[in-house]
Amino acid sequence: MKIFCVGRNYADHAKELKNEVPEEPVIFIKPKSALLQSNTPFYYPEFSNELHYEAELVLRISKNGKYIQQHHANKYYNAITVGLDFTARDVQNELKKKGLPWEKAKAWDNSAVIGKWIDMTPENIKKPFNFSLNLNDEQVQRASSTEMIFSFDKIISHISQYFSINIGDMVFTGTPAGVGECVVGDNLKGYIEDVEMFELDIR
Repeated sequence: MKIFCVGRNYADHAKELKNEVPEEPVIFIKPKSALLQSNTPFYYPEFSNELHYEAELVLRISKNGKYIQQHHANKYYNAITVGLDFTARDVQNELKKKGLPWEKAKAWDNSAVIGKWIDMTPENIKKPFNFSLNLNDEQVQRASSTEMIFSFDKIISHISQYFSINIGDMVFTGTPAGVGECVVGDNLKGYIEDVEMFELDIR
């Protein structure tokens, strides 16, 4: 199982981190060990002093594929949820200064959180998915899939030009503006529309 992630897929988020808006999807991968298992507590990583939340829509791959054409891409995922791409921002900033890869800041154990899945049906697959994140019961992020620079189908097609996608893989489709720091004792809740998809306490 692979976890694909898309960076800078919302223009406002790229601007808030002073990054250029990309001309094609920015792709990185988290290993299987990055996925926080159900009913497992989340602990603040010891190597960071600046942990940031990043809420994202997440797709579940349902069909094996390679070199997928964009107009066929919606046949390759069958469920959606909200997840967290936790980022050790202080570590990432130091790596970026040196021109080094981000894995230590993005791909560490338990850095990927997902909520419960919603099946994608012919009725809802073309509808906007509105999602949000609450930090200690205050909304800090809110966006719609219509605001993404690169659509679900564009992302799947692009990834498949470089990597095979396989049943069970996940795709984190990018975070909107509003990312910020979280600390021990914080409570995070992710929503699609008004339906709670996950709740997480930071220990």
